[in-house]
Amino acid sequence: MSGQTANPTQKPILRALAGEAVWPPPMWLMRQAGRYLPEYREVRAQAGGFIALVTAPEMAAEVTLQPIRRYGMDGAILFSDILMVPWAMGQPLRFAEGEGPVLEPVRDAAAIGRLDPSVCAANAAPIMETVRLVRAALDADSPKTTLIGFAGSPFTVACYMVEGHGSRDFAAARGMAYEDPALFGKLIRTLVEASTDYLLAQAEAGAEVLMLFDSWAGLLAPSQFRRWVIEPTAALVRAIRKRQPDIPIIGFPRLAGPMLAEYAQRTGVQCCAIDTSMDLRWAASAVPEGMALQGNLDPLSLVAGGAALEAEARSILGAMRGRPFIFNLGHGIEKVTSPDNVSALVRLVRTG
Repeated sequence: MSGQTANPTQKPILRALAGEAVWPPPMWLMRQAGRYLPEYREVRAQAGGFIALVTAPEMAAEVTLQPIRRYGMDGAILFSDILMVPWAMGQPLRFAEGEGPVLEPVRDAAAIGRLDPSVCAANAAPIMETVRLVRAALDADSPKTTLIGFAGSPFTVACYMVEGHGSRDFAAARGMAYEDPALFGKLIRTLVEASTDYLLAQAEAGAEVLMLFDSWAGLLAPSQFRRWVIEPTAALVRAIRKRQPDIPIIGFPRLAGPMLAEYAQRTGVQCCAIDTSMDLRWAASAVPEGMALQGNLDPLSLVAGGAALEAEARSILGAMRGRPFIFNLGHGIEKVTSPDNVSALVRLVRTG
């Protein structure tokens, strides 16, 4: 890596993840590199398709760095997608304009058997090159910005793999979990293995924090949440810890509700990201003392801007003062968001 690497203890996000109540809190935004930015749209047009962009390291690094240059965010999250893990294992994937991801559904033992977790990290080599490029650029130009790698958590990725596309309820995946838990469990174990290698490769390439997105965790009944969200996440965290014992891990069990308490206690993550619907004061009382929280501004308040944005942001800041906290959204930034509203939010958070 080029440039002078900052002392990690000076990076605000790493300090917060280590349990320090940094103030003003560090911040970054989910999907901060994306379609709301004109500079992103220019690069996307050059790349053509989404997978082409994700697997073109120089372009993917460029869009990862765009919001750092524009806003000075404390975190740079790798520009990629949670479905690159099934893609790297051999499941056909395409992103259809206006439809989102489309996969060849995996619904029987033969289909699961065709997946090869052992080649996931190797097939994702262009993504690891993106990580190296971003880390080198941050070390040289933004030495206090933390590079965040990520993957989808096994349950959420399995939802897409079984369903074959996005869904409001992922009935096919949830049905398989009830009707054939042995088969669904085999898919989950395959994802734990592949995701472990994929995340370790990101860490070895320069990611300083890893985040696990479980976007559809909130669809599950408590017994299913324990089996398909908490247990696989804990297994994934344990596997990462064997090779990278010190790397912080952020877990995002979206819409977990009261199950957040068990998730925080049993998975081994250092930080829980909180969705928009959750009361932050309750979350702070539910997780282990000293655990960092991340969240949870409503992305639509960021679209609205003005007084509504200021009121929501100040409410979050007031609730989280005095504890380890990373300011973020409760879900990904909306593509209709004005970049000026993001600038206003950054100024507001920086003043505490």
